Amino acid sequence: MSEPHVALLDRLADTIASLHPDRRIRIAIDGVDGVGKTMLADALAPLVIGRGRPAIRASVDDFHNPKSVRYARGKHSPDGFYLDSYDYHAFRRLLLDPLGRDGSGDYVARYFDHRSDRRVETARQQAPPTAALIVDGIFLHRPELQPCWDLSIFLKAEFGISVPRGAARDQTPEATDPASPAYRRYVGGQRLYLGACEPERRANIVIDYNDLQQPQIVKWAVRGA
Repeated sequence: MSEPHVALLDRLADTIASLHPDRRIRIAIDGVDGVGKTMLADALAPLVIGRGRPAIRASVDDFHNPKSVRYARGKHSPDGFYLDSYDYHAFRRLLLDPLGRDGSGDYVARYFDHRSDRRVETARQQAPPTAALIVDGIFLHRPELQPCWDLSIFLKAEFGISVPRGAARDQTPEATDPASPAYRRYVGGQRLYLGACEPERRANIVIDYNDLQQPQIVKWAVRGA
C-alpha cells in the first residue's frame, strides 16, 4: 500500500475513532461496484480498534432481496438493480436502527445470502456502547438510509476503471467493458442512483479512488477533523 493511501487510512481512522466518543456511531462507505469499498472498510476497522474504539464490520450485500424480487423487472433491468436489490427494511431493523443513538445495541450483521438465495440464521450480538459500525456497499445515500449515518464516505471512480477493477476481484478479467450488454443492469442501475441521489453532494467525505496508489481527497466536511 502506498504512503498516500496509508496516510488517508490513518486520517480516516483518527476521524472515526474520535467522532462522538460517548456513543455508538454508524459509518457508510459508498461508491460504485468495484471501486474498493470493502477493501477500505476492512483496512479501517482494525485501525479504529487500535485507537481504542470497538469496530463492527458489515455490508449491505448481506441484506439482499431474494432473486424473485431482485429480477422481477427483468434480469437485465437497471431499474430492478437500483430499486429491488436490497431489503432496506431488514437492513435498518436488524442492523442500523439497533446501533443508532437510541438503539438497543442488539443487532444482526447478516440476513440473506444472495449466492444461495436463502436467509441466513445468524445469532444476535450486543454492540459495545461506543462501537463504530463500518458499513460498505452501493446505494448507501438513498433517502431511506441517509438519516442513519453519523459519517458517510463516497469513493469516486470512473466506470472504465471500477468495472475492470471489479472484474479482477471476481476473477472475470474478460468482462471489462462497462458498455457491454453484460453490464447494462449494473452500470445502468448505478447511473440511476448517481443521478437521483447525488452521493457526492450528500457524503461528508469524497475521495477520488481512480488511482489506488494516489487517492485524492475531493471533499472533507467533517467538523473538527
